[in-house]
Amino acid sequence: MHTTDIRRSARASGRDLTPLLAGAATAVGGFGALLALTGSDSPLRAPLTLFFLLGAPAAGIAAALRGFDPFARVLTSLAGSVVLNMLVAQGMLATHRWSARGGVMAMAVISALILLLVLMRRRRTAKGRDL
Repeated sequence: MHTTDIRRSARASGRDLTPLLAGAATAVGGFGALLALTGSDSPLRAPLTLFFLLGAPAAGIAAALRGFDPFARVLTSLAGSVVLNMLVAQGMLATHRWSARGGVMAMAVISALILLLVLMRRRRTAKGRDL
């Protein structure tokens, strides 16, 4: 087997692993949100909730930055996620409505809205190309 064949097979297997990793990350984040919303006393609550709070908005922002270099996309989406979390926390503290459950709910709604806007934009541009 030539080295180019080995590289091709490694890249092909890496592409097959990406959806599996994305699904696992979604499950971990969803479980973290569920633990936070139910008020569980599990030792996994804090790390999994933090994963959700950083991962959910980062996934939405990364979907919006589809044409970027992968490293720039990851870095920008994580920075945007931190900024969104800080803005939500600051808004909740300013209005004296701080709660962990409220923060998780707010980030879930914001993340869903970002993903929905990205999907609507893609659908609109796809329809424009078909005409």
